[in-house]
Amino acid sequence: MKKASLALAAFAACTSTAWAQSSVTLYGVVDAAVRYTTNANPGQSQKQLVPGGMSESRLGIDVTEDMGGGLKALANMEHRLNSDTGTVAATDFWRQAWVGLQSSDLGQIRLGRQYNILFDAYTSTFASFRYSPYIEAYKPELGMALGARQSNMVKYLADVGGLRVELQVSAGEGVAGVPDKSMGGLVRYVSGPFAAAGVYLQVEESSGAKIKEALIGASYTDGPWYVHAAYADNKFDAAVSATTRATYTGGLAPAKIATAPALPLTAASANVSKRTMFLAGATYQLTTQFNLGANYWHVTQDPLLGTTNSKADYFAAVADYAFSKRTDAYLEVDYTKFTGNLAFANFAQKRGGAMLGLRHRF
Repeated sequence: MKKASLALAAFAACTSTAWAQSSVTLYGVVDAAVRYTTNANPGQSQKQLVPGGMSESRLGIDVTEDMGGGLKALANMEHRLNSDTGTVAATDFWRQAWVGLQSSDLGQIRLGRQYNILFDAYTSTFASFRYSPYIEAYKPELGMALGARQSNMVKYLADVGGLRVELQVSAGEGVAGVPDKSMGGLVRYVSGPFAAAGVYLQVEESSGAKIKEALIGASYTDGPWYVHAAYADNKFDAAVSATTRATYTGGLAPAKIATAPALPLTAASANVSKRTMFLAGATYQLTTQFNLGANYWHVTQDPLLGTTNSKADYFAAVADYAFSKRTDAYLEVDYTKFTGNLAFANFAQKRGGAMLGLRHRF
């Protein structure tokens, strides 16, 4: 009996030690906003509660196990939800689901569904706003992120001083019409208040048709000021499917309304062979709690068929007040103007919007 007790005590001690070297963190965002949109339907405006104004509501789990010798095991699972109805925000329940290893000498490798390197650059190096990488309800830059996530991905990350290198490859696994096969790299440099990054990413359909994007941008922080600018260029092979063109073009239509069809732009909007985007903006921190920010995006789009070129101009401004480190309120206004083939699903080419929202992060 005494020997059994000693064995159990030893096992419990070992288990406690193992758990002490691991951490499991539950994190999340709950965000909701009242939004007003003009030209939501022909000649009509719309009022609604959107389930994510500045951030999409989410619940995630981060896992880290320190295995000693500078080696750690990592895992992440993240679910997106609609805070207005409590429903699932996307067909993929886990918007991120990956496992990885990190070495203090060799860098980090991650396997699974995760953010791509374009998203990493947009959000970490030249985010549209200092206090929030983008506006969830109004995010034209993510229309240039080639889906923002890829499945079946292997990503390698390494930091040397102020230099970061990221490489991504994803298999695609032959799912028809899904451009999940990818290959690309990111180089990021940070020195004091200055940060810059360059990215190249290619995604490929099972047919072999490719979309290629090059992205470069920089940001600078000086006291209360944060300024940034970036330029992106993506090209579609002629054989890229209409569904893929529509999906990626649809990402350029911010402020999708609840009553709109699945794609927030017209079918003609997907008539694209090449697209470029220039973006620039600034944030000013008036006080510890109060920030003002504004951003401008300009898109040009060359057609696949015909000769009609398209343009889009987007503008947004945000005032954000932090009640605490975790809770803030925001007021946002935005304006969109399309020409050429680009138009909203109701064929309107101009739309304005405004939001008043509350966000809590934990």
